[in-house]
Amino acid sequence: MGDGGVDAESLEKLPVKKPPNQVDVGMETLDVVSRKVFVANELGLHARPAARLAREAQKYSSRITLLSQEQEVDAKSILDLLTLALGPGCAVELKAQGEDAQSALEQLEQLFLNRFEEER
Repeated sequence: MGDGGVDAESLEKLPVKKPPNQVDVGMETLDVVSRKVFVANELGLHARPAARLAREAQKYSSRITLLSQEQEVDAKSILDLLTLALGPGCAVELKAQGEDAQSALEQLEQLFLNRFEEER
């Protein structure tokens, strides 16, 4: 087009911005679900609860992450979880995207609410 307008071919090449809570997966767009949880056990997220959290997260096909103070890690990795150094009372955001994201977050939230079944 010589008149300064935009043709259809040019429009197709423009990037499409997705809302921040959506992610493209092939031809479909999956919403990202999240929950805020607190580390309630007295010793924080040490090796034993981190292993339990990672093991539980690995049961789901969704991508699951933990976000704390702008650091986001893979919830399926024990080492990644330990790098957060979460002490008692720390607030974290659980995030998941995928077909089973909602059920994954419900189960993982229960681990936090039950203090990873530790006495303290």
